[in-house]
Amino acid sequence: MEKYENMLKQLQNGEIESIEIQKEEFYEFREILVKHPLFKHYRGEAKQNGRIIYTYTEIPRS
Repeated sequence: MEKYENMLKQLQNGEIESIEIQKEEFYEFREILVKHPLFKHYRGEAKQNGRIIYTYTEIPRS
């Protein structure tokens, strides 16, 4: 789980552009994501085969 927290921090700091999560990792990753204080700044986009690409936005979604 610390792996995902580090990935979110890197994404927020602009060290990486996106995070790709496979469907097998989704529930474990989401558990960390929804508890994050800046949860609404992260945007997930579903791709083929259950992949999800997460990006960070300066403006939170509503």
